[in-house]
Amino acid sequence: MLSTESARTLTATLPAVRGALGEITALFYEKLFTAHPELLRDLFNRGNQANGSQRQALAGSIAAFAGHLVAHPDGRPDAMLARIAHKHASLGVRADQYPIVREHLFAAIAEVLGDAVTDEVVRAWDEVYWLMAHALIALEKRLTDEAGVRDGNLWRPYRVAGRIQETAEVTTFLLRPADGAPVPPSRPGQYVSVQVQLPDGARQIRQYSLSGQLDGGLQISVKRVAAGSRTGEPSQDPAGEVSGHLHAHVHGGEILYVSPPFGEVVLSEEGTGPLLFASAGIGCTPMIGMLAHLAAAGSRRRILTAHADRSPAAHPFRTDLRRLTDKLSDATAALWYEEGADDEGPTGAVSVHTGLMDLTRLAIPSGTTAYLCGPVPFMKAVRAQLLASGLPAERIHYEVFGPDLGL
Repeated sequence: MLSTESARTLTATLPAVRGALGEITALFYEKLFTAHPELLRDLFNRGNQANGSQRQALAGSIAAFAGHLVAHPDGRPDAMLARIAHKHASLGVRADQYPIVREHLFAAIAEVLGDAVTDEVVRAWDEVYWLMAHALIALEKRLTDEAGVRDGNLWRPYRVAGRIQETAEVTTFLLRPADGAPVPPSRPGQYVSVQVQLPDGARQIRQYSLSGQLDGGLQISVKRVAAGSRTGEPSQDPAGEVSGHLHAHVHGGEILYVSPPFGEVVLSEEGTGPLLFASAGIGCTPMIGMLAHLAAAGSRRRILTAHADRSPAAHPFRTDLRRLTDKLSDATAALWYEEGADDEGPTGAVSVHTGLMDLTRLAIPSGTTAYLCGPVPFMKAVRAQLLASGLPAERIHYEVFGPDLGL
């Protein structure tokens, strides 16, 4: 609960702080990594630091949390906190790291805003920070306890049992526990973190959706991120360090260190209403995992799958999608390809279109629950189409690969 005095101060200062958050977070990360270079080496994604997306995500979360407290002093944005907590738990973020973040964040605020940062302002924003931090610490502890993590030992060795080349850019890795113990339980749509040691000694971490069901193991599918392609738009971004390493150096028998499954965007086991899975590119990985689960369970729900890609050859799990659609009793799939659609004719319950995804061409049943995954511009467009069709916002769930910049 936000105090009345702090609420007044936040209301007065939020516009200025929000306007300066880009500068504040850039300076914050500079200070943080100067004092603690191990955090950039072994915890933070160096690619997302290079392109600035992590800074935007941090700024957005702080502004959103503070704005919510101003509007609702007795509440908190639980959906946003849950998303962050799952990411943090999967990365192994520790409670003792929050004071470190607070120290360098407030030093950056003071340096950027200067004399405007009075004792009153510091007290108000300190209250905001610790309300958010304590909420996240409690959520993260609960998640790791539920996942069976003891004494902070998040990472477990998995042996690479196999490798499947899905497309020229996407490879599936089959992982089995090296200790022979059972795999942890997971829910369709969740992800795991994978930690690899790179040639410079850094232990970088990336999160990958579980892309299918593997008896006695885990299955992840990794897209090799080329330079300039990280955000889905032309850019100066560096090539993906971890995805490149996995594609080039992991062929079978190697040991990878993997977290338990986490993630709040999961297929609900309750209800019998229609489902829509809309994805683009590598965003199909959680969707194919959900479809595989439904098919294995013999689901009779109405299921619509929509996927967009550059071409049939670039579409991961194209054959699996058709197979699972045919296996389900009431499922259809619609595919959109920017090129080469004429080479991939419709078969059975699968239709093929040329160009960008257009969900207005589908008859979406009343009561549908939608799951979206893909580049953020794609999800913004699809979400707008669904809202325009009358689908309520609370029925639209989305997963973001990388920092969540919001829809």
